[in-house]
Amino acid sequence: MQSTHWHKLLMQSRRELLVASAAGFAGLTFGRPVAGAPSPLVAGGGKAKSVILFFLCGGASHLDTWDMKPDAPSEYRGPFAPIGTSAPGVRLCEHLPLLSKQAHHLAVVNSVGGTVNTNDHHAGYYYNLTGHVPDVTFRTLGNDRTPQPDDWPFMGSVVGAQRPQTGPLPNAITLPHMPSKKPYTRPGQFAARLGVEFDPLYLHGSVEEPLRFQAPSLSLSDAFTKDELLARQRLLDELDGARRTFDASADVEIWKRQQQRTLDLLLASGSTEAFDLSREPEGVRERYGQTVNGMSLLLARRLVEAGIPFVTVFWKENEKIKDACKSAGGWDTHGNNFNCLKDYLLPEFDRCFSALVEDLHTRGLLDETLLVVNSEMGRKPKIGDPRSGGETGAGRDHWTHCLSVLLAGGGIQGGQTYGASDRFGEYPADQPLTPLRQNQAPRARTTYPPRRASRT
Repeated sequence: MQSTHWHKLLMQSRRELLVASAAGFAGLTFGRPVAGAPSPLVAGGGKAKSVILFFLCGGASHLDTWDMKPDAPSEYRGPFAPIGTSAPGVRLCEHLPLLSKQAHHLAVVNSVGGTVNTNDHHAGYYYNLTGHVPDVTFRTLGNDRTPQPDDWPFMGSVVGAQRPQTGPLPNAITLPHMPSKKPYTRPGQFAARLGVEFDPLYLHGSVEEPLRFQAPSLSLSDAFTKDELLARQRLLDELDGARRTFDASADVEIWKRQQQRTLDLLLASGSTEAFDLSREPEGVRERYGQTVNGMSLLLARRLVEAGIPFVTVFWKENEKIKDACKSAGGWDTHGNNFNCLKDYLLPEFDRCFSALVEDLHTRGLLDETLLVVNSEMGRKPKIGDPRSGGETGAGRDHWTHCLSVLLAGGGIQGGQTYGASDRFGEYPADQPLTPLRQNQAPRARTTYPPRRASRT
């Protein structure tokens, strides 16, 4: 089967674009299956009007979630066992009991090979979020390779650029944070060469106040009213009128559009109260779990109801568990992988993502909302990371060579597993897919000046 790729996607209809843009970056295919192949992922054509991308920052272990290897040797399979689900064709980890009841909505893709020569987070983000092979600077600069204006664009920005904006909110919104902490901001999550006007709007949430989301740059102070804002805007308009020659610059036109977008947002919401989830019923919030990630998915549902085409939720790490997981508090489980997953990550994910699937289905929105769960990499199948004590540390190292993707809604045929990895979960074996764009050749570029040594 032939992969769906960006240069074709941009010519497709709105619905086809939204389905394929979120799935096609991983090489997922649409059309007639070959003999003996699994069922097609899309039944009867794409129906998605919106996409919610749930990105598990850090690199979620495919072997301990939805590509389990119960017959592999113990040094690969670990202590977790598969659990029965609502779909015979889907096996999930025993620590995902709520999601197992929604498995008839899920398509699990277990044959994605996202190999990057750095085997690290930066390149993994870029490859999976843009569908383009990371260039040589990802190898030479490592985590010091910052986002660049000529990078390939984030898939959400591509969708946003192709859709007419119908209200004050932009077509691409990202929450509850911008990975990762500066100066190590992950490349691949921005519009880049499309232009800054197509960057997602970032809403910030916190572990401490999970019900509150805000765009810090779009907050009006208590002493600053809408009338005062409009008066200042009129003054700016008069000044702009006196500088028409200067305003002919393309760069200035972009800046003016940015100013107008900011003004529209400020006047539409007045403050960040529009993103305050305290108005949601207590029972709904409890079903999602009142964590920053659970509330981010609840807000994503609200944004989809408001007609936003592309919403991205980047899993926010909890620094309180960073020592237990030998990580930043997310899915980068270099040590104590199994206890970290069992006690923290899997219960939170199970609750919030199963709630999102269930909630969208109950509201009649699942068929028109494509859900995608992805990560920048999988985890190394053989247990033991030298950085956390080897085998005794019970961690899993980075592994970009094989990962899994979950899909639901938007015309996706649920209750199935597509493709397979080998018996150890090391490499794709059946129906292999990649994030690679068709006929893509890595482009040459000038290496940026040396900077300080990369952080591990």
